[in-house]
Amino acid sequence: MKNEKIKYPPESAGRRMISNIPTALPEERILDIRKRLFEKAQEFETLNYIYIVDRGGKLVGVLSLKEVFQKPEETKTEDLMIREVVKTHPYTDQEKVAILALRYNLKSIPVVDKEERLLGIVTSDVILEILHSENIEDILRFAGISKYNTFAAKVLQAPAGILTKLRLPWLILGLFGGLFAAQIVNFFESSLKTNFILAAFIPLIVYMADAVGTQTETLFIRSLAIDYRLNIRNYFFKEIKVSLFIALTLGVLLALISFLWLGLPHIGVILGVSLFFTIVVAFFLGLLVPHLLNKFKKDPAIGSGPIGTIIRDILSLIIYFSIASLMLRFF
Repeated sequence: MKNEKIKYPPESAGRRMISNIPTALPEERILDIRKRLFEKAQEFETLNYIYIVDRGGKLVGVLSLKEVFQKPEETKTEDLMIREVVKTHPYTDQEKVAILALRYNLKSIPVVDKEERLLGIVTSDVILEILHSENIEDILRFAGISKYNTFAAKVLQAPAGILTKLRLPWLILGLFGGLFAAQIVNFFESSLKTNFILAAFIPLIVYMADAVGTQTETLFIRSLAIDYRLNIRNYFFKEIKVSLFIALTLGVLLALISFLWLGLPHIGVILGVSLFFTIVVAFFLGLLVPHLLNKFKKDPAIGSGPIGTIIRDILSLIIYFSIASLMLRFF
């Protein structure tokens, strides 16, 4: 059995199961099972359930040990057994096995092959061990520390010099990006002179883009750390829906506040439309930048902040001034 288990993955049901378990045939009597238990009790590794199999070894039912000693001796096993058995397969991940046990309040989970033949069971003590180890692993992933997150492990163990080399290039990139952003403001100088009120809202537009982008990056990086099998496509589609709702809400709110505060309808429309598109772009960058860094084996926790911020700042200014210049022609 030990050699047989080696062919299964390390954290699978097949690797964690045992095979020395009490079984019975459907046509056997309760008396027959009792005798077998008394004779071979020391050979069994667990005595929570009696697993009922046919002559081909196929699992057809299960019977609790309690019923074996409570029911009449002449009762047939097939009249008492539970036919709807919660079971799993040898290649099933151990965490799913533990979840099955919790969901159905079972002390052990039987493991069957493709033909439904009983191979063994995952016992209660193994299930508790799985839950304990998976819980520790999830906590470590939540903190960004696990065998699936090599970036975090390297950063934790790196000396100050290495950390400086890791972080400085991204910040230098951000510095040059800031200089480029300043040139964008100069390029739209004429629009600012004629509508100076627009300049007063530059910090707000840039801040909202950074706030939304940073929030999105943080949640995405944390999700990557918690779940290394994260479905990126589903996560992106969900975030797109969230971004559109948030962008519309904040855009309309800014437009109304600006109109009531300044009494200038066209400024309110410009600000609302600009903020809407700025937030949508910030959401997109908040997902795209850490995803690309992670894909190219770069630490998203280190690179996403500097590079994501400067890209958002530049695009926010371009969006803001482009929309303002375009809409001012119609007012």
